Amino acid sequence: MNRDDLPAPTEGILLTHFLTVADVPRSRRFYTEVLGGEVVLAENPCIIKLANSWLIMNPGGGPTPDKPDVTLVTPQDPHTVSSFMNIRVADIAACHAEWSSKGAEFLTPPIDRLAEVRCYLRDPDGYLIEVGEATGMLKGVFARTEATPA
Repeated sequence: MNRDDLPAPTEGILLTHFLTVADVPRSRRFYTEVLGGEVVLAENPCIIKLANSWLIMNPGGGPTPDKPDVTLVTPQDPHTVSSFMNIRVADIAACHAEWSSKGAEFLTPPIDRLAEVRCYLRDPDGYLIEVGEATGMLKGVFARTEATPA
């Protein structure tokens, strides 16, 4: 294993994202076979290098000495979300078509939101993932507000 494949900086910091998953092999397949990530470590924890970041996945569990009153669980209600992954792509139409052909189930097709074209999908545990292509943002057009006409 090459040190550069691991989320272990030699200086400064880097950001990874931890996911509590119900079934590590199922999630590993989704993030590699559908989204194109690369397995760095298969389990304990599972580490996937995805684009310029890493996902770390492990099953849920109860408190540990370093988080004495925290229990890790997968999403419980798909209609309530407190955070989500945001993946930026160069060509959302191509990405949507490719990932759909590999089994990704998007909530809607890509929708033009002026600043960007975006859509959402869920991973096998129900985590919400936004996929977006900057379009208007590149021309100074940003997110719609109440005053912005639809």
